[in-house]
Amino acid sequence: MNETRRAANESRRPGSEGRRAAARITAAFTDAGVTGRLHALDIDTGATVSVGATTPEPTSSLHKVCLLATLYREAAAGRLDRTRQIEIPAEARTPGLSGIALMRDSVRLSLRDLATLTVAVSDNAAADVLWQAVGVETVNRTMAALGLRETVAVHVMADIQHLLTAERGRLADPGDVGELSTLSVLDPARTNRSTPRELTALLAAIWRDEVCGGELGTELRSLLGGQAWTHRLASGFPFDDVSVSGKTATLPTLRAEAGVVEYPDGGRYAVAVFTHAASASAILPAADAVIGSAARIAVDALRAL
Repeated sequence: MNETRRAANESRRPGSEGRRAAARITAAFTDAGVTGRLHALDIDTGATVSVGATTPEPTSSLHKVCLLATLYREAAAGRLDRTRQIEIPAEARTPGLSGIALMRDSVRLSLRDLATLTVAVSDNAAADVLWQAVGVETVNRTMAALGLRETVAVHVMADIQHLLTAERGRLADPGDVGELSTLSVLDPARTNRSTPRELTALLAAIWRDEVCGGELGTELRSLLGGQAWTHRLASGFPFDDVSVSGKTATLPTLRAEAGVVEYPDGGRYAVAVFTHAASASAILPAADAVIGSAARIAVDALRAL
């Protein structure tokens, strides 16, 4: 099926379709009160739809995909046992709003179960245990080995939380969007970063078994399919026979998600969307929903090729 789709794509001209989709996506961002960047990639044909896709963005929780890809690549190389159990005392955890950060007693979990929580509920405490086990430099070396030179980790989740709290507390008006833009966690030059294009390249590598194959590749994809949140990317694909795997990220004024959309005919599409709102409000349903609607426009365009 994928070979048939690739051959069909090669016989058509994707440029005009992609340009029309990009214009519609930009209009959707404007209607939602955000500025946005997007990259969508047909994993099997290489066709793309792009809106500012090479611009670096702060990744925050999206870097958990890089972390898990490295965890499984290290496991595939025999340098790490993903079933290794780790004791995590209650007093030695990164604060958070989900997962083991909310638990009151000591827990013992394997690395892969910590990875499950890291995706399923964006558990920052679980993620930081993995960051310690895998290593920031190992993640950066892995991204470089995959050709993702602009995908760089600087901070673990505890660092991001600390910087956000400290710097926001020094602002004269923490609700002012202009002042918020000065936060280091929103500056890709000073924090974890990537581009929409590189994030889709990473996801495509995971889905093509280029990060790791066999049982490990299947398990990694299964983890990324376990996210509980459906209000962003998945909201654009409300079909029982279409699956969406992804990871969200949220910072003041920034909402993002990167993931893979899979259709029953074999179509596989990696999509990364970043939006920046003109409001500091924590609840902006339109800014969340446009991630899904923009992704749907892009995927529909790729499927029309």
